[in-house]
Amino acid sequence: MLTLTFLVKTLIELYVMVLLIRIWMQWSRCDFYNPFAQFIVKITQPIVGPLRRIIPSIGPIDTSSLLVAFILTTLKYPILLLIQIGALSLDPMNLLVGLLSLLKSAGTLVFWVIIIRSLMSWISQGRSPIEYVLMQLTEPMMAPIRRVIPAMGGIDFSAMVVILILYALNYLGMDLFPGLWYLL
Repeated sequence: MLTLTFLVKTLIELYVMVLLIRIWMQWSRCDFYNPFAQFIVKITQPIVGPLRRIIPSIGPIDTSSLLVAFILTTLKYPILLLIQIGALSLDPMNLLVGLLSLLKSAGTLVFWVIIIRSLMSWISQGRSPIEYVLMQLTEPMMAPIRRVIPAMGGIDFSAMVVILILYALNYLGMDLFPGLWYLL
């Protein structure tokens, strides 16, 4: 049962991350002709495409992708509970758990995108299409920090400041929802 639990949880979390990247790419107006952006669109289109005909976007936010991500995070723990103990719990508290799980997934996604962008900046020097999308995603967060704390000695500290802010928000989540935040 642990293997099945791990697989189901990992698949749901990965697909939620891909949906969140799609939302984030639309919000930051990424180049959707980029091969990486095309991959994200193609992997999410079978589920999001039909919903986009029914649920319109609200400004730069892809609401249909956000709805699918929220539904997946809301159903994740009842499905895992069903796998582990064979009981299905349809509690209204699952909506709060789904919302908190979605927020935590978004923070985790921002963390890893910044880490990957920082590592790729040492290796590829801007020639990778993936790095171009990562730059378009993270630049709106890092540019204001760069105006306050400029690069010193060729080292850009804006990624470190954003990661410290994410850690602070994670600890805030632990303080506000002490037992629940660890389970997400």
